[in-house]
Amino acid sequence: MDIRTKLSQWSRSSEAMGTRYLLVLLLVLLVLRFEVQGAHEPQQDETTSSALLTQMQESLYSYWGTARSAAEDLYKKAYPTTMDEKIRDIYSKSTAAVSTYAGIFTDQLLSMLKGDS
Repeated sequence: MDIRTKLSQWSRSSEAMGTRYLLVLLLVLLVLRFEVQGAHEPQQDETTSSALLTQMQESLYSYWGTARSAAEDLYKKAYPTTMDEKIRDIYSKSTAAVSTYAGIFTDQLLSMLKGDS
């Protein structure tokens, strides 16, 4: 897979996540609207309002669980493979560079201590 394909997939998944967050925000605003609208109306039965609240809570919890599992799946798919490879590559390159420069420094220090020209 080339980098363009990966970036394309990542941008599509981030767009999907943005859409999910927008839907959550709309649901919260909808619930708040019903709460404000309910404050202006005469009091209804406790059972009716508690049933509506329970139904809204269940649907929000269900949506939250779905969004959370989708985010976890995305994390499991994206992070371990790409990030671990990048970390291993950076580690191997940096240790190779450090060992090279440490060898040069050691040689220079030994030649200074011996007094060789």
